[in-house]
Amino acid sequence: MLKAPLNLSRCRILVTNDDGINAPGLKVLEQVAKSLSKDVWVVAPEIEQSGAAHSLTLRRPLQVRKLSARRFAVDGTPTDCVLVAVNRLIPERRPDLVLSGVNRGANLGEDVTYSGTIAAAMEATLLNVPAIALSQLRDGLNVHWQTATDHAPRVIRKLVSVAWPDGVLMNVNFPNRLSAEVKGIRIARQGRRPSGIAIVPTKDPVGRSYLWIGDYISDESLEPDTDLAATRGGDISITPLHMDLTHAATFKRLKKVFA
Repeated sequence: MLKAPLNLSRCRILVTNDDGINAPGLKVLEQVAKSLSKDVWVVAPEIEQSGAAHSLTLRRPLQVRKLSARRFAVDGTPTDCVLVAVNRLIPERRPDLVLSGVNRGANLGEDVTYSGTIAAAMEATLLNVPAIALSQLRDGLNVHWQTATDHAPRVIRKLVSVAWPDGVLMNVNFPNRLSAEVKGIRIARQGRRPSGIAIVPTKDPVGRSYLWIGDYISDESLEPDTDLAATRGGDISITPLHMDLTHAATFKRLKKVFA
């Protein structure tokens, strides 16, 4: 639960991601965090962990590489990073806020079930630390990092000015636009793409067949009030996600059936 308003200048902020310790998006988020607070810690995966979802490393030990006084690389998943940071690496007191990202690419619709960026925020939420996941949409290799750099501080300040219930985290996506071309901010629900992920058959250099899991066939949304539609229209989307996955209506119906 986030008790508002959160005084960011007095906050201890943990920054993490799923693109790895050397990712440009992590540098962006470090810059953003340091514009909000002087007490910023960075604990991120040693290598890229995109698609790792909310996975833990259970069958091997983790190595932690200390890069500087408040900067660490962990050879594990984003979930590992938050768990280790909160319970081991950061001394004296826990972070007041976790920022995860800025992811290189969208975390919209179904992405939240696969995303290591979202998973890091989920782990923080399970540890009762408020968390915001941030992602920058892109067009191929072209990423407008300045868009996230310019708009993230204002978005974060507004988000922590209101209280959040227990088990809630925030998912922020910046549209694939130049900073000055962003239209506004929309509170949007999690969307659903009309088509799935492409499975691309191809061959290796010696002619052996293999399959490559590609991107979504379409990023369009059939409904206008979703995160997909918001970012496609040039807005920053904010979606509050809830860790309780229980479906209330079905729960009540089953209670009657099994009474």
